[in-house]
Amino acid sequence: MSEREPFSVRIKVRHYELDTLGHLNHAVYHSYAEVARLEMIEASGALAGLRDDNIAAVLLESTVRFKRELRAGDTVTVTCDGRFGDGKVFWLDSVILKDDGTVSAEIDCTLGLMDLDRRKLVPDPRGILERVGTDLKLISTAE
Repeated sequence: MSEREPFSVRIKVRHYELDTLGHLNHAVYHSYAEVARLEMIEASGALAGLRDDNIAAVLLESTVRFKRELRAGDTVTVTCDGRFGDGKVFWLDSVILKDDGTVSAEIDCTLGLMDLDRRKLVPDPRGILERVGTDLKLISTAE
């Protein structure tokens, strides 16, 4: 495994994202992970190449483990780090960290690359991302 840190973004918790208890609404944790995933994919250079091939990343599964509450005004770091296997899917995992380093949530996502003409997942997402010029080192600390 590489020594570099995973890709990350900073987000401030906004008042309108809270539930009736004054905590960050459960669905917003997923949104924060989505922000980190999209920012990382865009920064890696994947979007243009995938779009040219009429391929898009699709979210197949998302699981969140809540660890510590977040409240309005908290500022968090949301990481995103990828893993590739041999099949049609890959994984992008996020950790939401409070400023003091406390883990607020862990989010694991399974994704695939879909051929938008055929509406089917394509094999070897890592190979396709590499072929379209994606900086895989930005997506995965294991690269």
